[in-house]
Amino acid sequence: MRVIDIAPAASGFALVLHGGAGGRDSELSLEEEGQYSEGLAGAYRAGHAVLAAGGSALDAVCAAVEELENCVLFNAGRGAALTAQGEAELDASVMTGDGRAGAVAVTRNAKNPVFAARKVLEETAHVLLVAPDEQLLAGWGLETVEPTYFVTESRRQQLAKVQAKELAQSRHGTVGAVAVDSQGRVAAATSTGGMVNQHEGRVGDTPVIGAGTYAHDGVVAVSCTGEGEAFIQGVVAHDVYARMNYAGASLPDAVRGTIDAELNGRGADGGLIAVGADGRVVVAYNSSAMFAAYEESGELVTLT
Repeated sequence: MRVIDIAPAASGFALVLHGGAGGRDSELSLEEEGQYSEGLAGAYRAGHAVLAAGGSALDAVCAAVEELENCVLFNAGRGAALTAQGEAELDASVMTGDGRAGAVAVTRNAKNPVFAARKVLEETAHVLLVAPDEQLLAGWGLETVEPTYFVTESRRQQLAKVQAKELAQSRHGTVGAVAVDSQGRVAAATSTGGMVNQHEGRVGDTPVIGAGTYAHDGVVAVSCTGEGEAFIQGVVAHDVYARMNYAGASLPDAVRGTIDAELNGRGADGGLIAVGADGRVVVAYNSSAMFAAYEESGELVTLT
């Protein structure tokens, strides 16, 4: 297990994002590393700009995740992993530290699923909607696309290799961001295309509040990535909060305890990002690699 612990910044706000965790199909070339790094950096800059201007944590995490959804390198939005039938079924969620949350699952028409999840939070009395139709999305003022928009040639090739058993089925791939703003409010957002070659209608931890996403003002905001079923069974995001709020654990210790008990204990791998109410940032994973971006000592750091 690797745990990266970053002390609170003097700015009074903090942001950290991830682009997925787990094994990779192959080692990244220097060119590929640069592409992933730039994708992460661009998303970080988008979220950081919101916070630096005095914006809310919710606006910041949505801005960061939007950039990751628009980048074909990551398993969310355009370029998402494909189901066994060669289609993209997307999930996303958002949560604010005051206890409000919104999520969508198996969405096929929202260009940016993170904004559909936010609309569920802001426009409905619900928390989770499955397969919101194009008319509803358009009525919310969201940009809609044809389902083919999300399907890229590289993902078609990946699916073909998995189905031909030339490549192991990846159980990883999610993007997310967590932030605390200058007002002390925390928020989390997570988005994914799920598992390559998954059964139609399968839903992982991303849109399950408490499993892949959780936020509570005064304590912590968490976004997860990895083997979704284990994160659901272990209620991983909420478990980090519970260890802090009820047991008085520090953020790094809470994260270590959760990963050890709920991931290692299930023989599963993945990772998570978290930001404490005081601005402390943690990036942790027990997988072989993780994509992430955060700031340390005033410098932007990207993990690829």
